[in-house]
Amino acid sequence: MSRLRSPAIGNDFGMQVTRVLDSKPFTRLDDYVDIGGFDGLRSARLVEPGIVVETISDSGLRGRGGGGFPTGTKWQTVIDQRVGRNEPLTVVVNGAEGEPGSYKDRAILAANTYRVLEGALIAAYAVGADQVVVAVKESFTSTIEALHRAISEIEAAGLAAGVRLGVVAGPQQYLFGEESALLEVLEDRPPFPRVTPPYRHGAESSPADDAGIDWVMENPVLVNNVETMANVAGIIANGPSWFREFGTVESPGTVVCTVTGRTSMHGVGEFAMGTPLAEVIETLGGGPMEERRIIGAISGVANAVVPASKFTTPLTHEDMRAAGTGLGAAGFIVLDDETDLVATAASAARFLAVESCGQCEPCKSDGLAVAVTLSSVLEGRGTLDGSHPLDNGVRSTIDDHLRTITDGARCSLAQQQQTVVTSLLDFATDHQPAADGVPGEFGVTVEFLPIASLDEGQALLDTDEARRNPDWSIDEPDSGAWPAARLSTMADADPENPRGARTALNRR
Repeated sequence: MSRLRSPAIGNDFGMQVTRVLDSKPFTRLDDYVDIGGFDGLRSARLVEPGIVVETISDSGLRGRGGGGFPTGTKWQTVIDQRVGRNEPLTVVVNGAEGEPGSYKDRAILAANTYRVLEGALIAAYAVGADQVVVAVKESFTSTIEALHRAISEIEAAGLAAGVRLGVVAGPQQYLFGEESALLEVLEDRPPFPRVTPPYRHGAESSPADDAGIDWVMENPVLVNNVETMANVAGIIANGPSWFREFGTVESPGTVVCTVTGRTSMHGVGEFAMGTPLAEVIETLGGGPMEERRIIGAISGVANAVVPASKFTTPLTHEDMRAAGTGLGAAGFIVLDDETDLVATAASAARFLAVESCGQCEPCKSDGLAVAVTLSSVLEGRGTLDGSHPLDNGVRSTIDDHLRTITDGARCSLAQQQQTVVTSLLDFATDHQPAADGVPGEFGVTVEFLPIASLDEGQALLDTDEARRNPDWSIDEPDSGAWPAARLSTMADADPENPRGARTALNRR
C-alpha cells in the first residue's frame, strides 16, 4: 500500500524551485486560493479556448510522463480530431505511476492536489471537455482520499463550472500507465494496449477489432500526466515567458526527479531543466553509500544506463538523447561498484517479461526467454570456474531473443526490454561488482520494482509485484496462459460481470 507521510518529500532538502512540488502540503482549498490558486483557471475562462492552447504551445511545455511530447500540440490535435461539438469529450490525468524508480506524481498530488485539478480544468476548457477523470492505482489510498476531498471542495466552491470530476482506481499492472491501456481500464477492461490513431478516440468506445486497432471514431480523449497538468495553471496565470525562466529552449521549465537505489538516501525534488544529473543525484541521494563508488544510473525501465562519466549531462530531452539515453520520468535508479549488474539486468528482464500482457507473442515469449536465461546464469555461477557469467554463447542466446522481441509490438514495453537489458549487460562487461574479496559473492542486486512508499529518505519497494506470475496472478500457481488469453477467457465466461477480469488482476 502506498503511504505518503512526507508529502513534499524532495523539498525537505531545501529546494530552490517549487513551481509544482510545493514546500509544504496544501490540505484546504482556501489556503491554495490565498496564494493565487485558480487564478489560472479564471484567466483561461476570460479568453477563447484557442488562446489557452496557443499559450501552452508558446510555453514549450512537454509531457512529463516520459515521452516529452509537446503538450500544446497534443491539445490542438485532440481539438482537430473532434467528431462533433455535441459529442462528449474527456480529459484524463494519468496518475497510474508504476515506473520503477519514480515517485514524483504521488509526491506532487500529496503536496497540492488542487494545482493538478486546476490544470485539468483548464485543459477541459481548452479542448471543450465536459469531464475530467484522474486515474490512479487502487493501492494509492492516501492519494485517492486527497483527490476525493479536493474534488468535493472544488465543486462546492463552484469552480468546476459544470465539468464533472471523478477518480478511477485501477489495477497494479505496469501497463495501466500506458495511455491506451489506461483507457481500457476506464472502460472496465484489463490494461491491454491497443493500436490506436495518434490520439485515442473514445473513453467509452467499442472494443478494438481482432487486429487490436481502434477504428471507432467517437469522442477524442486528452490524456496528460500528473506533472504535466501541475504546470498548466502557472503558465496560464503568469505567461509562457515565466515558464521559460527555467530550462532550455527545447526543454523549458522544471522537472521533478526521484533518486533511489545505491545512494545514502532517497528522495524526490524539483529542479530546473538543464540541471546536471550529478547535482540531482548528490542533492537527493546524498552521495554514495559508505565506502562505495557510484558507477551509473538508469531512468526507470525505459532507458539505457548513464555511466558516471556522463553525469555532467544536463537533464533535458535533447542532452539525454545525445548521451545515448532518455530523460523518461526522471526516476533515477543509482548503481554503485557493489552492484551485480547481471543480477540487476535479470531483475529488469523479469519485471518487464511478467508485466507484458501477451497480446504480442514475441514480447511475451522472447521476454520470458531472456528472463529465464539470465535466471539460469545466476543459478549456475558456481560452476563457471571463474569465467565470465555470459560466456559460452549465453549472451548470443539473449541477443537473439532481444533482436526479435519487438516484432509486431503495439506498445513500447518490448523496446524497453531490448534497451534496458542490452544496456545493463554491456555495462556489466566493464564493471565487475566489488565483492570485498568474499569467494562466491557477486555483489548486490538492484531490484526493478515499483516504489510503494518513500518515507524519511528511504524508498520501500512493492514486493507484491516480485511475486507476480507471468499470467499476472499472485500467490497461486501460474496457469501457463498469458494474461491477454486468461483474462479475456474470464470476461467471456461472465459477460454480465465485465469488471470480473479486472478485479482478478489484483487478487493477493
